[in-house]
Amino acid sequence: MKRKILITAALLLTFGAAFAWFAGVDGKWNAMLKGPDGNEFPISYTFKTADTTLTGSVTSSIGTFAISDGKVKGDSIWFVAHINTMAIKNKGRYYADGDSISLRVGMRATHTNLKRAIEK
Repeated sequence: MKRKILITAALLLTFGAAFAWFAGVDGKWNAMLKGPDGNEFPISYTFKTADTTLTGSVTSSIGTFAISDGKVKGDSIWFVAHINTMAIKNKGRYYADGDSISLRVGMRATHTNLKRAIEK
């Protein structure tokens, strides 16, 4: 009986630690994104996770847009940003040690690195 309790407790702690580690994605992130014309512009993401679901918004100089179809699996994230009439697929990886997200944006797989925004 004690063995079952200890194994159950160890599994719960392991899963809890895994979810707590990935909860680090929640919050606001900033980046510079290079457009098709080669010019860079600021963009920010706000992420919220619940279990394996990722939601939030994307903000740029043209407005704020919703994120949908977001998923979290291990250190990988996927989501769709709906900007005006376009649905732009995003795929990335969260690096806890550097507190950054490496993100590929859209069909052209434009790459950017997101850094956590410092709240004032």
